[in-house]
Amino acid sequence: MTGDDYLLDNQQSEAGERFDALAALFNPTTFRHMEAIGLTAGWRAWEVGAGGPSVPAWIAARTGGPVLATDIDTVWLSDMAESIDVVRHDVGVDPAPDGPFDLVHARLVLVHVANRERALATMVESLRPGGWLLLEEADPGLQPLVCPDESSDAERLANRLKRGFRALMAERGVDLAFGRTLPRLLRRAGLVEVQSDAYFPMGGPACDELERATIEQISDELVEHGLATPEEIERHLRAVVTGQLDLATSPLVSAWGHKPA
Repeated sequence: MTGDDYLLDNQQSEAGERFDALAALFNPTTFRHMEAIGLTAGWRAWEVGAGGPSVPAWIAARTGGPVLATDIDTVWLSDMAESIDVVRHDVGVDPAPDGPFDLVHARLVLVHVANRERALATMVESLRPGGWLLLEEADPGLQPLVCPDESSDAERLANRLKRGFRALMAERGVDLAFGRTLPRLLRRAGLVEVQSDAYFPMGGPACDELERATIEQISDELVEHGLATPEEIERHLRAVVTGQLDLATSPLVSAWGHKPA
């Protein structure tokens, strides 16, 4: 989807806070998969929809570069190391960048892309024979509650706001059950040795920070669409920052496979 359609606009200050929280939550899982795939010195890698700098920087430290980091909005990718090439690129529209790549990775990207089929084909096309594709997407449908233990008014309000957030995402074309489809999509794209797993974070400072930054970023949309009042949003944010809630994030489904050699 275009930047105008994207609910979580990268231009807003909360976007950087969300990137930091997502990195704290999901980088260990992402890096574990990359290490298992065999990421090593000399590999060429493409980080699709990089958002923030943490993943391409980690890849570059292990491969020595070059790493290609692309996004439709590169505002959070300034001042990167020389081993990282930052390029504005829409994976659902633009042709594949110059490859081939040993590893292509996209996390929390495809679910926001209108032409997902073309985006996936572009990533597969860019792989060298034997190259690996690692896709990671949230699946809110697998765990729709931000407070799985709904035992208080504050937790019920949190879950109602989460339902409002999901409604806004669905309105913009986000498939809330997309994560679980990744293994099938990789096999259908011709990749082999496809595997997958899921990680479900629950509790802790990063979950709290992600919730705070997300709600602050979408608060105007929630009010405009009649999904919450300003008072309810203020009350929820107060509960978040004072540690009154046991917050969860949607499970992250990871799937990986490689192009036949």
